[in-house]
Amino acid sequence: MAKKKDRYVIGLDIGTHKICAIVAEISDEGRLDIIGIGQAESKGLRKGVVINLEATVDAIKRVLEEAELMAGVEIGSAFVGIAGTHIRGSNSRGVIAVSTKNRVIEREDVRRAVETAKAIPIPVDREILHVLPQDFVVDDQEGILDPTGMTGNRLEVNVHIVTCSSTVASRLITTPLRKPLDSA
Repeated sequence: MAKKKDRYVIGLDIGTHKICAIVAEISDEGRLDIIGIGQAESKGLRKGVVINLEATVDAIKRVLEEAELMAGVEIGSAFVGIAGTHIRGSNSRGVIAVSTKNRVIEREDVRRAVETAKAIPIPVDREILHVLPQDFVVDDQEGILDPTGMTGNRLEVNVHIVTCSSTVASRLITTPLRKPLDSA
């Protein structure tokens, strides 16, 4: 029986001391059932920064192969967790006027508010990893988790922006996890 690719969630944690992978299958009820794990000592990182690319790639390959073998699925992509001194966070606020005629807040308004919050100066050697909305304010009413469907004139969002070193991010994103077929 062929397994559907979209039924799996794969996480990869690249740490200074160990690298771990987990494969979870989404059940029909929406639960995540752990079906595979992999773990290896991390030898190519120091304080979250890759100092030995080959050792890091080898450890990631071992972890993914172990998780694939246990789960019985091939891993093509994963959600990756990274940490280190190059990760920084800051808070920002975005404000927009609600754009619809009837002043009902739509997903597009929420997206625009988040985009305005992202418009902060970032050094050229850094890039945004995540923009995490914390809460919203509709016409001075604070503490709203999801303003979609509410009525208002002004929408504000408080976000937490996570940035990292562009160099470190590009190393992790472009790290080859598989050998090309013709070089095996």
